[in-house]
Amino acid sequence: MTEGEEIITPMREGEDYGVTIDVGEGSLPSQADAFNSTKESPSPPAFGKQKPNFRPSGLLAAASNTVSTSTGAVVLKYHEPPEARKPPSSQPWRLYIFKGESIVDTLDLYSQSCWLFGREASVCDYVLEHPSCSKQHAVIQFRYVERRNEFGDKIGKVKPYLIDLESANGTTVNDEAVPEGRFVELRDKDIIKFGHSTREYVMQMPPG
Repeated sequence: MTEGEEIITPMREGEDYGVTIDVGEGSLPSQADAFNSTKESPSPPAFGKQKPNFRPSGLLAAASNTVSTSTGAVVLKYHEPPEARKPPSSQPWRLYIFKGESIVDTLDLYSQSCWLFGREASVCDYVLEHPSCSKQHAVIQFRYVERRNEFGDKIGKVKPYLIDLESANGTTVNDEAVPEGRFVELRDKDIIKFGHSTREYVMQMPPG
């Protein structure tokens, strides 16, 4: 990962983190049956901080991020970082989309390394229909990150992160606002909301 970047990694319950929070008791009373077979995964250790650069810079950068569509050229607000990875088969992450008590859609997140969410159907991997959502609203990005264990050895793992692309009405994880332009690590059963939409996007990695 690039020197000088910043990661925001949520900590576990009882620690001071301020960006994302664990799902509290009763947060998903209508969704319990959907996850009754899911076991809690152990909490991964906290990492440092890293801030990605997702903004095009200059005309050359803008041209390289331009996609031609049937309705004209679209400049992408995001491109994948060098540490982008497709998750391994041992990490079958899925995203369950809830409207009220019903699951209305399911995304097999493990099938690709990056998912762009927004209203711009010509470039987004998943289209958000609510008018409060931006054309290119947010991204779920799988990234290879490393840490050192107690013996000083580097241990690497592919993990999911969320980044808000300076959307007009923001993104939340577990009802906590996500800061613009920063990667926030996602955990099992985290609940994502885009803009003012009431739909809940629930992260889940089924038990192995």
